[in-house]
Amino acid sequence: MENKEQFGSSFAAIAAMAGSAIGLGNIWRFPYMVGEYGGAAFILIYIASSLLLSVPIFFSEFIIGRRSGANCLGAMRRLAPRSRWRWLGVLCILTPSIILSYYAVVGGWSLSYLLRSFTLGFPESFGSFTAAPWKSVIAFAVYLGISCLIVAGGVKKGIGRFSKLAIPVLFVLIVVLAIYSVCLPGAGAGVDYLVKPDWSKVSTRTFVNAIGQSFYSLSLGMGIIITYASYISKDEDIVFSGAGTAGFDLFFAIIAGFAIMPAVFAAGIEPGTGPGLIFDTLPFIFCKMAESSPLLGTAVAIIFFLAVSIAALTSSVSLVEVPVAWLTEEHGFRRGKATLLVFLVTGTVGALCALGFGPLAAVKIFGHSLFEAFDLLCCNFLLPLGGLLCVLFVGWKMKPENFHDEFTNGGRLKFNEKIFGVIRFLIRYVAPVAVILIFLSNFL
Repeated sequence: MENKEQFGSSFAAIAAMAGSAIGLGNIWRFPYMVGEYGGAAFILIYIASSLLLSVPIFFSEFIIGRRSGANCLGAMRRLAPRSRWRWLGVLCILTPSIILSYYAVVGGWSLSYLLRSFTLGFPESFGSFTAAPWKSVIAFAVYLGISCLIVAGGVKKGIGRFSKLAIPVLFVLIVVLAIYSVCLPGAGAGVDYLVKPDWSKVSTRTFVNAIGQSFYSLSLGMGIIITYASYISKDEDIVFSGAGTAGFDLFFAIIAGFAIMPAVFAAGIEPGTGPGLIFDTLPFIFCKMAESSPLLGTAVAIIFFLAVSIAALTSSVSLVEVPVAWLTEEHGFRRGKATLLVFLVTGTVGALCALGFGPLAAVKIFGHSLFEAFDLLCCNFLLPLGGLLCVLFVGWKMKPENFHDEFTNGGRLKFNEKIFGVIRFLIRYVAPVAVILIFLSNFL
């Protein structure tokens, strides 16, 4: 491990973790979850769950990764040798592999819409687009291949360099789109929907999905933070990295909501339309722009879907990196061979998910398509389980002095020293109880 690769700078490390968080989880998933579960009420629950649950879990995973300096399975072997905690490592490798298989399908959709942006030749509806599934399969394969190529370039030159370039571009574009969206005729109802809570629509499922979305967006319970933290210097401030990543994620998710939901109401589209929401609403925005300026509408459509595709890649490369790190560190694979194997395995499963909107539409798992079933399995079960095990490990299994040493950088970070007791309390008691209650609610 002496020659283990690291990110080239603090900014590269934070950009990579922020890139994992700030991706399609914010642009694609967050707006339609808001639409399905009560608007502003969902957002407030989401913010609370992020601060009280997700950030402490982030700290736990960061500590495991940096303390061990190894991939997920290697981390458990180093920190808890000859124990059953190795199954946490197995879970943290399996989960991102499943997520990657269907997440890359959405990334493929973004590539397809990018190509259509050059002529504004968007389909009449997202449903009509997915009715031609083989096009989705090809786009999915191309997208997954690009993700694997970036990872094959290495941690510093591949993931780090790409993340530093991608995040600023996406941030600027989503802000511009949000400004335009709230200025559309009829957009005021969408703004109200985002800022006025309707608590009558809140149910147990709202809490479950808000926490699931928080886990999903911050890349918790899936081994990404453990893996990325193993590439981070011992001099980095865990609180700065964690709070910065969570803060960027929250801010970006809310801005994405303002970019999407006002346009949803302006277009007269049902806000709870599900995963295809941005692929129905964004073309509407661009076509409206093109009515007054065809060149402007086309240019913004191209730039935006390019940015969406890049944002998706910042997340998918982190999903690819988890099993790749395991293959290279535990089994001696060269990075290129490891990424090829990940491409072949997840590509096979992902192709089935893409075909689930067409030829395999009749195939259901408990009444859900393959795509929906994998999404529900990961967000409502595997991610909370992974997060729960991480906080239990750091809070109860890891030696307190090791926990303190990692959190405060050996006592050198005075602010971290002051809040250590609070964070440890959240990790030991609050986060586990809350996650267990939410987890059990899935069976009610």
